[in-house]
Amino acid sequence: MAFTLYALLQAALLFVNAIAVLHEERFLRNVGWGTDQGIGGFGEEPGIKAQLMNLIRSVRTVMRVPLIAVNSITIVLLLLFG
Repeated sequence: MAFTLYALLQAALLFVNAIAVLHEERFLRNVGWGTDQGIGGFGEEPGIKAQLMNLIRSVRTVMRVPLIAVNSITIVLLLLFG
């Protein structure tokens, strides 16, 4: 597989899909990344773990419908052009 723009976009799509399918109760809480794990005090900067959890939660919330469309388009392109 050559390193092309399409391959780069497909890798990014796979990465976003991987983030989107992480289930908080079944997987993330078992590895210590649940919602209640990253609670900080008032005025404290959130740590890396809390920021990553916010990113995962945001990707799951915002990218749900666009991911369905982009995945469908990718599947059709792969079926048509190989």
